[in-house]
Amino acid sequence: MNLDKLCPEKLVDAKTAVSRIRQGSRVFIGTGCGEPQHLIRTMIQDSDIQDVMIYQMLSHTLSQVIEDEGFQKRFSLKLFFISRTMRRAASVGKLDYIPTYLSQIPELFYSGRIGLDVALIQVSPPGPFGYCSLGVSVDITRAGMASAKLVIAQVNADMPRTSGHSFVHVDDIDLFVRHDESIVNNLYTLSDEEEEISRRIGMYVAQVVEDGATLQVGYGYLPNAVLKYLDQKKDLGIHTQVITDGLLPLLEKKVITNTRKTLVPGRVVASLCMGSPAIYNYVNDNPMFDFRGSDFVNDPKVIARNDNLVSIGSALEVDLTGQVCSDSLGNVFYSGIGDQVDFQRGAAMSRGGFSIIVMPSTAMTPQGRVSRIQANLSEGAGIAATRADVDIIITEHGIAELQGKSIYQRVMELIQIAHPDFRDDLMAKAKERGYIFEDQLPPVNEDLIFLEDYKRRVPLSSGKQVLLRPLLPSDELMYRNFFYSLDRESVYKRFYYDKTNFSHHTVQQHYDRIDYRNNMFLIGLISRKRHQEIVAIGSYMDMGNQRAEVAFVTRDDFHDQGIATAMLDQLEFIARENGFTSFFALTMRNNAAMVHIFKKRYPDVEIDYDGKEVYLSMQFS
Repeated sequence: MNLDKLCPEKLVDAKTAVSRIRQGSRVFIGTGCGEPQHLIRTMIQDSDIQDVMIYQMLSHTLSQVIEDEGFQKRFSLKLFFISRTMRRAASVGKLDYIPTYLSQIPELFYSGRIGLDVALIQVSPPGPFGYCSLGVSVDITRAGMASAKLVIAQVNADMPRTSGHSFVHVDDIDLFVRHDESIVNNLYTLSDEEEEISRRIGMYVAQVVEDGATLQVGYGYLPNAVLKYLDQKKDLGIHTQVITDGLLPLLEKKVITNTRKTLVPGRVVASLCMGSPAIYNYVNDNPMFDFRGSDFVNDPKVIARNDNLVSIGSALEVDLTGQVCSDSLGNVFYSGIGDQVDFQRGAAMSRGGFSIIVMPSTAMTPQGRVSRIQANLSEGAGIAATRADVDIIITEHGIAELQGKSIYQRVMELIQIAHPDFRDDLMAKAKERGYIFEDQLPPVNEDLIFLEDYKRRVPLSSGKQVLLRPLLPSDELMYRNFFYSLDRESVYKRFYYDKTNFSHHTVQQHYDRIDYRNNMFLIGLISRKRHQEIVAIGSYMDMGNQRAEVAFVTRDDFHDQGIATAMLDQLEFIARENGFTSFFALTMRNNAAMVHIFKKRYPDVEIDYDGKEVYLSMQFS
């Protein structure tokens, strides 16, 4: 519909529109890529506009003038989130940061706690019934314009028309300024190092996200960079604050179908879109997308209505007990609380849901490279997520599962995924604080990414699936529980005496022998929802001359399901990779099941009997 015919009295140029902004006004500006750039520039250029307080979520255009002394004298900028381009200004006190949950910002406007005089927004041209679209910025923009006394809209033909709660009738807008210009692009080019870290983290994220999950993806380059590594998943759904180009490959490959969502099935629920023209074109007039305000999208009670909701956010640093900082570097504000806590709590209430924090294991500072996993958070660091809020933390060195685990377990989980250069120091500090046992052995101080090649998922005859993977220091409690789940006969056959105690010291003795090459322990894990338990353990130990002694034991209720055979196959694969050419095994004469497995796997096995014992020698073919 043509504005000249619909409401010609509301059509003005930008200078006339912003002249309505009075001294001392409180001005709301639409968010991020949806911000009205032309209106912002015109407002700044009007020297008659003085002592104005600006509220915005994510700011782009103002980052170009925030350092100017003239701007500082006339405008006071208050941001709910500090973007990359605003970090320097925040560090030197040239803007004010308002820490709050994103879900609660609209109510701050509606209630008048934050009063607004003027709202500067950007909309698409009106359709045949007089409705414009807020396009890529619905989030807190709808609440901001609804709460302001004067609403000025830049009408931009480049603004996509998005579905959902993005539509605003021309009657609800006071002044229109027609000005076409490209929507703000928000793309981040990864360095080679960042690309490799993203690849490795994405591989781990793919291990914990299951088919049919509904995803939330937080602000920042890393959560979005890992998405492309979910391209083998099926029927993912999206309920998230912001849509980026990171989702585009999954949408185009129909990995994202939204068919298994329990809230607004069949549609992507979001508040914002930030990226390139490619994603803006994709959401334009696309009924798959349902854009709504942050008071809906980010409400934890609403989020929880999505079964299997998986939240993927990022962090600046994490301490050894699981506290997460995501909005400041020490005393310097760096980003914002944003949507992270809302979605962590929503995921916690979701049936089958959980949250993931992804981050590189290190960061580069003026003082050199530092670990993002610290014994304690930096002085002044803001705690965005408490110890009780965090489910999973992933770095390029692995997965730490924290929910429901003790401080001792958390420390071991987190040190395992810290950069190898910092593990010894973290262990020492953990012992100083009494977090772990004095005799606790540290994780191996090397990059263990090669262990990913040693993992194998095996379908069982029962229909379940077992994950075979190397034993890690953080598995101590599971290892202990496995030992006590065995009957006395199985224990006797495995250890050759009636072993009744499996203490921390015993586990340490076992782990002390593991180097993941010459000496290997492999465990078989069964998942019960997100809880895992060991049902089998196998090992080989170097005997010299490219020969290794092999042994394994399976929990009684998992006998005759193929686990032992699969474990033997995997142990041979790993042994071959490390230069071994044969296995040796010692078992008891009455352990017919064990002998049968070896004979079936190695038809040419050499067997010697010595009283109650059987010696088996097996050459790799």
